[in-house]
Amino acid sequence: MKRLLPLLLICAAPALADSSLPPARWANEQLPDARQEAQAKALMEELRCLVCQGQSIADSNAELAGDMRALVRQRIAAGERPEQVRSWLIERYGDWVSYRPPIEPLTWPLWAAPLMLLLAGAWLLRKRLVRRGR
Repeated sequence: MKRLLPLLLICAAPALADSSLPPARWANEQLPDARQEAQAKALMEELRCLVCQGQSIADSNAELAGDMRALVRQRIAAGERPEQVRSWLIERYGDWVSYRPPIEPLTWPLWAAPLMLLLAGAWLLRKRLVRRGR
């Protein structure tokens, strides 16, 4: 039994990871102004959930995503433009939080890779077609 207790505690740890606090007010509640809500929703679709990593904060059920949704709505309701909110979040969490990373020397390979792969594929296809033509 003494050996089983630590194992049970380790297995129960993920269940205790979420807090028991209620979600932030604007996490799942829309803004009264439809124009501001549309701006907030568009921005939330472009921001990555830091917990889920593959979902936007608009789609994620993670507690942190709810907090980020509330933060976006609060700042837009306060009169900030979506680009200001995005800049603040990038400054706080890094470029990774945005699905639209900036074009700068560090990210050039990220932007150039699809083009380079298409060019390489076209070159290989051309080379193969020329061989068949002979």
